[in-house]
Amino acid sequence: MRRILPRFLPLTPALALLLLFLAGPIAYCVLIAFTDLQLTGQAEESFVGLENFRRAFGDEAFLNAVWLTLVFTVLSSLVGQNTLGLALAALMRRASKPVRTLTGGIVVTAWVLPEVVAGFLLYAFFRREGTLNAVLDWLHLPSQNWLFTLPILAVSFANVWRGTAFSMLVYSAALNEIPQEVTEAAEVDGAGGWRRMWHITLPMIRRSIGTNLMLNTLQTLSVFGLIWVMTRGGPGGKSQTLPLFMYEQAFQNSLIGYGTAVALLLLLVGSLFSLVYLRLLRTEV
Repeated sequence: MRRILPRFLPLTPALALLLLFLAGPIAYCVLIAFTDLQLTGQAEESFVGLENFRRAFGDEAFLNAVWLTLVFTVLSSLVGQNTLGLALAALMRRASKPVRTLTGGIVVTAWVLPEVVAGFLLYAFFRREGTLNAVLDWLHLPSQNWLFTLPILAVSFANVWRGTAFSMLVYSAALNEIPQEVTEAAEVDGAGGWRRMWHITLPMIRRSIGTNLMLNTLQTLSVFGLIWVMTRGGPGGKSQTLPLFMYEQAFQNSLIGYGTAVALLLLLVGSLFSLVYLRLLRTEV
């Protein structure tokens, strides 16, 4: 014990900060989730047990938000950002330096923009009188109010546009770690581009894929400002993901206890995704 204690002593300040600013608020949120705490119109909250969670699973709006959250995550993170980031990283390896610089600059610029600014830009792009419809009208193609007819697809595209840079940077670093000799040997053996990608590149960067998917998924699950600026979850809840539903219940309807229970369920969804990815990372090819 005397030998172990000095080793952990330098970690004491960090552990204290984690307990104070991370574990403490989470524990308090867990406590609130089992109460009927409200912002207004209530003198004292009371313990209600699992009532908030039963209410959530019996609420069609909550179930709709869960479904839209999964659609938004799959479209914009698992498919969009991941696939486009890998494609850009692979193409930029063969591109000239000016093309790599220009492409990288454009993609990274979208990533570093504040979420609210990106939301306003994409709102101007998709709105009825926006850029997209202006281009479609110029090409004599049918246009529509994308934020009204296909809101979840519009916000998914917006998240892909804003977040692809992270995947591109992760995969660029991973691809640079692949020995050139392996690729050259596959080319000599007659393997085409798709076969090299499927049988050599993807297995060798498997861990980077898993890490990127996990980080992108957790970030996408928490997206709020982008959707709020573009659609505010509408119309009729057609783009209301769990973060927006949680905000509506907690701060617009003043149901802090219920909103916090929804937040814990969102945390559970993120934890399940993380466990799946961690399991895949431990699995050997």
